[in-house]
Amino acid sequence: MQQKLLIVGAGQYGMVAKEIAEATGDYSVIAFLDDNNPVAIGKLNEFEKYRDDYTHAIVAIGNAVQRLDWLDKLEQCGYPIPVLIHPTAYVSPSAEIAAGSFIEPHTVIHTEVVIDKGCIISAGTIVNHNSKIGSGCHLNCGTIVASNSVVPSQTKTQCGTRIV
Repeated sequence: MQQKLLIVGAGQYGMVAKEIAEATGDYSVIAFLDDNNPVAIGKLNEFEKYRDDYTHAIVAIGNAVQRLDWLDKLEQCGYPIPVLIHPTAYVSPSAEIAAGSFIEPHTVIHTEVVIDKGCIISAGTIVNHNSKIGSGCHLNCGTIVASNSVVPSQTKTQCGTRIV
């Protein structure tokens, strides 16, 4: 069966998620739900009606609270929630990445890193070994997380941030 991905949110993060999903080659169909973008096949509140048509769904909304809320709604509706990892990212085999997170190009997720639900790890970010990233975080481009660090849930970094 070919996999079909429904992305909640067709703004800038939605387009990033779409490109990552395309790069994986795992999805034959990728569509959006969004209240304000004409590329969307439906509105956000119509997510339940698409359940039988899409094998997976993910949320690509910048606001962490809304992103986590929508992930819960999708899970309760029965959508499997993937992790999207760009093929150019390095992810250690011992790393754990929870549902609804997406890992952008040229990132490094090192040994025994734990990334919680619904995180956005932007291009060029390095998360060094034994670090924990809380739910709903967005580590912006070029963020460096030192080994053994803990990043609290819903943290959003600026480009080039260093967390020690």
